[in-house]
Amino acid sequence: MRRTRRRTARRETNTELNITAFMNLMVVLIPFLLLTAVFSQVSILELDLPGSASEQQEELAEETLQLEVIIQEDAFVFSERKGGVVAQFPITEDTVSAALNDLNALLQEVKSRNIDLTAITILAQPDTSYDLIIQAMDAVRLIPPTPDSDDLPGELFPDISLGSAPVTEEAS
Repeated sequence: MRRTRRRTARRETNTELNITAFMNLMVVLIPFLLLTAVFSQVSILELDLPGSASEQQEELAEETLQLEVIIQEDAFVFSERKGGVVAQFPITEDTVSAALNDLNALLQEVKSRNIDLTAITILAQPDTSYDLIIQAMDAVRLIPPTPDSDDLPGELFPDISLGSAPVTEEAS
């Protein structure tokens, strides 16, 4: 009996945990996560969505100038609700940024004449791409800084409302 007891006492072994592979993984994973975390930034933009008819009528009575940018398949149309179409900027896949720059320049002129005006409405057709709507929102909201200066972008019309574009004769 003594022999069996001694054998069990001798069989106790100390094992070490080998964490070398885990440490190698952490050395690679942590810098990767830190580098990719910089690129995922979220910005929040407050929008005014269409409300009830009574709210819209009150707004119509308050403001005299109601600006609209209508995004059509082949053009950006800048208009004033009561006055009609002010300008039209034709677009193709290659000329979208140029049309947005021209629209932004026209909006800067309008803003210089109506400093207190902050609201604008963007009307888009149902098949308009999300990227095009975001680009249009940036064009009506910000004055881009000039390349030779380190100024921050200025603000044009920060109160943006979104809606559906009216049906044109071509689409029906």
